[in-house]
Amino acid sequence: MEEWTISELQAKMGSGELTAHRLVELYLERIESVDKSGPCLNSVLELNPDALSIADTLDAERKSGKLRGPLHGIPVLIKDNIDTHDHMQTTSGSLALEGSLAPRDAFIVKRLRAAGALILGKTNLSEWANFRGKHSISGWSSRGGLTHNPYALDRSACGSSSGSAAATAANLCAAAIGTETDGSIICPSQTNGIVGIKPTLGLWSRSGIIPISHNQDTPGPMARTVSDAAILLGALTGIDQHDPATKSSRKWAFRDYTPFLDAHGLKGARIGVARNMAGSDPRIIKIFESAIELMKQAGAVIIEPAKVPNFEKFAKTEVEVFHFDFKADLNKYLASLSKRTRVRTMQDVIKFNEENKARVMPYFGQEHMLTAQEKGTLSSKAYRQALAKNHRLTRKEGIDAAMKKYRLDAIIVPSGGPAWMIDLVNGDAINWDMESTSPAAVAGYPHVT
Repeated sequence: MEEWTISELQAKMGSGELTAHRLVELYLERIESVDKSGPCLNSVLELNPDALSIADTLDAERKSGKLRGPLHGIPVLIKDNIDTHDHMQTTSGSLALEGSLAPRDAFIVKRLRAAGALILGKTNLSEWANFRGKHSISGWSSRGGLTHNPYALDRSACGSSSGSAAATAANLCAAAIGTETDGSIICPSQTNGIVGIKPTLGLWSRSGIIPISHNQDTPGPMARTVSDAAILLGALTGIDQHDPATKSSRKWAFRDYTPFLDAHGLKGARIGVARNMAGSDPRIIKIFESAIELMKQAGAVIIEPAKVPNFEKFAKTEVEVFHFDFKADLNKYLASLSKRTRVRTMQDVIKFNEENKARVMPYFGQEHMLTAQEKGTLSSKAYRQALAKNHRLTRKEGIDAAMKKYRLDAIIVPSGGPAWMIDLVNGDAINWDMESTSPAAVAGYPHVT
């Protein structure tokens, strides 16, 4: 099974060599042997108890000549902050939401099901998508424990989409879905050696996803190959009346991105090298230089240096916006849940965490939640000024400025550094050598690793 692509799986099911039912069995066996025992990656938080019966339905459709598309019968894992209206919980890894069953599917889950994809289960993540405490540990949640990097079990899988990345790298699914506010798709993807796409804000809907910030949140595909990521990307686009940001994608979105998988696509493309964001690690720079050389051989016009200005000047205001958005957006999400859910507001979550401190906060606290709870409304002057500054520095005076000055088609920079040692005492308080994700995340622009 290892490294089977979506296209290969479709060919095997088309020829009768495999069925969706048998494919689910194989993945479940691998999850048991690699994730739940053996190396114990701990990347899969919950399995879909209906997976085999759904597979049978999809097999029957295929046999009758009905094929929904390239994802028909393909097992996919999704992050546990994405709502599914079935027997699986949606908790963002928090014990405060343990037992919470979503009242409806997230928009992208509806798209997945319509495309014939089979949701195999939910993946572990950094609790509350890595925005609960200042010294959080990537890949750790109070509900799921710690996710390990499949390439080196003592090293971080990064976060917050750690489970989606580790499971994809370890061949526990054909592909996965993660979410990002800043780095939560890109970092775990690059750290686990897979392809990650953080789409333009609004290309994929966010409704039905436990939020941090509506200004930056977006789900996105995570896969072992660019082709697989492109297949998943197109299947989940669409206008969602519950997410106004998707309206902006009406003229730009495609239902199929595979025609753009062009081996000659770099010929004549102007690629800017953002040396000022590349860090100084000689091992990473060596890999980066080799990638630039390959792009040259593929016909790209390499422009360097092509500095992205102001990329380090909005860190404080980015977090300021997060705190305002987190309170407003999370309260709105929690209020939409069943009245039987134990927490209906951020204040309820804070209280639950404090009352269950030994289980919920054994390693780090909830400073971000406490700060967010004290914030005012989204109409406050401080919020509006911080948001305006973020957009100005990342768009007009940031990425847009570089694209215009150097007449670029794209900007390249190393996605990140090597996976760091897991540290349950200090969390992710490591010496970051570089920062690639924030400019695109804050601007709402796409980012691929």
